[in-house]
Amino acid sequence: MGEIIVVPLEEELKESYLDYAMSVIVGRALPDVRDGLKPVQRRILYAMYEAGNDWNKPFKKSARIVGEVIGKYHPHGDMPVYEAIVRMAQDFTMRYPMIDGQGNFGSIDGDAPAAMRYTEVRFTRLAHELLADIEKETVEFVPNYDNTLKEPVVLPSKIPNLLVNGSSGIAVGMATNIPPHNLSEVATALIALLRNPEITPEDLMEYVKGPDFPTGAFIVGTEGIKKAYTTGRGIIKLRAKYRVEKEKDRAKLVFTELPYQVNKAKVVERIAELVRDKKIEGIADIRDESDREGIRVVVELKREWSQAPHSLAMELFKHTPLETTFGIIFLALVQGRPEVLTLKDMLQHFLNWRRTIIIRRTQYDLRKAKERAHILEGFLKALQHLDEIIELIKKSDTPKTAKERLIKRFNFTDIQAQEILNLRLQRLTALEREKILLEYEELKRAMAYYEKILTHEPTLITVLEEELKEIREKYGDERKTRILEKDLEIVEEERPREEVLIVISDEGYIRKLSLEQFSTQKRGGKGVIAFSGEERLKSALQVVDDAELLVFTAEGKVYPLELKDVPLSTRQARGTHLKNFISALEGEIAFILPHTTEGFLFLITRKGIVKKFPFEELRALRKSGSTVINLKEGDSLVGGVKTKGKDTLIILTREGLSLHFSEREVRAMGRQAEGVTGIRLSEKDEVIALIRVEEGASLFTLTEKGFGKRTSFSEFRLQGRGGRGITAHGLSDKTGLLTCGDILKGEEELLIFSSSGKAIRIEAQEIPLQGRSTKGVRLISLLPGEVVTGLAKLELSKRQA
Repeated sequence: MGEIIVVPLEEELKESYLDYAMSVIVGRALPDVRDGLKPVQRRILYAMYEAGNDWNKPFKKSARIVGEVIGKYHPHGDMPVYEAIVRMAQDFTMRYPMIDGQGNFGSIDGDAPAAMRYTEVRFTRLAHELLADIEKETVEFVPNYDNTLKEPVVLPSKIPNLLVNGSSGIAVGMATNIPPHNLSEVATALIALLRNPEITPEDLMEYVKGPDFPTGAFIVGTEGIKKAYTTGRGIIKLRAKYRVEKEKDRAKLVFTELPYQVNKAKVVERIAELVRDKKIEGIADIRDESDREGIRVVVELKREWSQAPHSLAMELFKHTPLETTFGIIFLALVQGRPEVLTLKDMLQHFLNWRRTIIIRRTQYDLRKAKERAHILEGFLKALQHLDEIIELIKKSDTPKTAKERLIKRFNFTDIQAQEILNLRLQRLTALEREKILLEYEELKRAMAYYEKILTHEPTLITVLEEELKEIREKYGDERKTRILEKDLEIVEEERPREEVLIVISDEGYIRKLSLEQFSTQKRGGKGVIAFSGEERLKSALQVVDDAELLVFTAEGKVYPLELKDVPLSTRQARGTHLKNFISALEGEIAFILPHTTEGFLFLITRKGIVKKFPFEELRALRKSGSTVINLKEGDSLVGGVKTKGKDTLIILTREGLSLHFSEREVRAMGRQAEGVTGIRLSEKDEVIALIRVEEGASLFTLTEKGFGKRTSFSEFRLQGRGGRGITAHGLSDKTGLLTCGDILKGEEELLIFSSSGKAIRIEAQEIPLQGRSTKGVRLISLLPGEVVTGLAKLELSKRQA
């Protein structure tokens, strides 16, 4: 028998418990500050990488990936591994999912995912960025659990994953709870920190506004965010997003976004319990109308509560998970040790890690380039003595002899001599010799660049900054979670007001759309579906979601419309016909404007007749409609703008003409007046737009075949009313006729709609400034027979305000 070692029980327990605790902390529960991953997540991603489970390749069964993970790298149960895969695939759990799942991966109602034998997975495009350059000796590898394979200690990760996807885990004696953030904001903060290492946490918060959850909703108050970012710990309040919809004398609360990790089914169940137990009065019915378009939990109110819906919403926030708290703990492993970090700490650790990766990658690339250059130098030297070398090889009995003779005669290295012997005869042609020389010159330039990165700090910083910009451009998006500055009890006057896009089709259907439904594209793109069926755009306007609009018809009448009565819609939905909100509406819609009582309304008809009258005259409009212009036979109202009484205006025509005139030339008239001539048109021409000129802005014109440009207003001389005008846009068969125009200040974005129901969103800055007679550039790619039908201008400054 061996010697018995006596150890005090308390010491053995202490040592064993600490070993266990560190095993859980380092090996299971806490993420690494560099790649933001726990070991199981890292092993899943590496196993998928090894299996070639790329985003652009066929899906693989989840069971197969689970088998790879537990068989090679993670000696634990299959269900915990599959649960980790499921979480990485859920778009309501991960802000930027790393796994693209096919099949049932659970739901926000708490439904369990299908068994792993039924579901399939592959990488998302973003997940590849976590493993980028892993083959270039950028990270350390260690033996797996049975010492038969190697696995990475950490991933190279171009993505600041710890912050953008967050992490939660309970270790022994400590826990982490890092909320997800917006990638665009984090990348911008990283660039700011890279440029100014002395930047303060308060300054960083100018870039990172706060957590950004995949389920959207609101963060109420900023104190918890500030405390978390400066100390590593803080508590924030999350609140569901809702709107009020009214039908006659009844109102309903419609919840469209829930706090992060709140189970929707349990929310509905909890509200039902409160109603049953009579703890909340005023609720007539509750329904879950959610579908693939998004969440829609409807709480119908009793008639007596319909005048105070926001008060009842506050009661629901108080008693249900529609309002909850999230305790932030920025705890992560730094060099294998758990540390509580501030926002700046986490950003700095990621920058340090990316700097290390770039250096290691560059060292690898330089080494490989030198090895290749060494071989090419041998080729070039061999080409100078080609005949002699061929003769030497022919006279050699064996390859080994030939190699020895080459080394002895020409001082080749062993590698060079072997590569010359391996050289195919086709490489001796004049063209191939030129390729060898070109490759060698390219390698020399590459090696000089690699040397510069390794020896010149500013170049290294530039590479790191460009990578961050590329990631932001490629994967960045708009915030989903809005931050309310104060903990307001949201009442009617103080409820969150949102900028929305109002779109009316030629068939009279209206939709209220979130601006996020159209992602920004480069000019010349194909766009996304904006209309269903054969509908075409008639009018579009960006306003706050509860504004009052004026709806003008081609017949010269105006009707009031309360936007708070119009429900939010989706791009693909047909919307609701305007007659549901304006029962007396007759005729074709011409355009819409926000209701105001200031300034003048300046109108123009298709045949060039203009008139103006004070907006004050539209203060009390009849729901049955009011006449704004007495039209001549065959004419129709086409456009209108708000003016101040001393503006200048530009009329645009279908054949590309324009007339710039002073508003003062048109006196104010009564609403029944016919108006006066604004522009004289040729027989085939007609007016398409009226635009109010503003200092520092430019005129945007767009043709029916998708060619657009900006032109400085200075190119349009002031003319008298009633003239024939001058060229505003050079037209041809390629461009087609002019279809629309607007004023641009340079910071807006445009939505261009086509006849096939598509829309493309582009930045105004992408549209070139050109002269009056030029044809412009292609802004949208159209199919044969497809034409541009209209546009909407999105003013970003309004949204920020």
